[in-house]
Amino acid sequence: MKLKRNLLLIFFLLAGIVLGAMLANVCARVPFLSWLAYSSSIGFNADSPFVLDLSVIRLTFGFSMGISVAQIITIALAVFCYNKTDLR
Repeated sequence: MKLKRNLLLIFFLLAGIVLGAMLANVCARVPFLSWLAYSSSIGFNADSPFVLDLSVIRLTFGFSMGISVAQIITIALAVFCYNKTDLR
């Protein structure tokens, strides 16, 4: 039962992320909804990732994540819908 709830939460979160990205993409072209497409990225810059050179092996670490206003709203809606589901 716990596994089913966890998988449902992951599904709702991924659905919120994907739908939010699609919504931001569509709203970017509409002048009065363009604020939904405002996004910011956090993480290491993809052009200059963290490199650990040990002479024998070279490790490169990089991480970048971008999130828009529409994604924040749809993730919040997804969590709300998840809390409303009754799985017995």
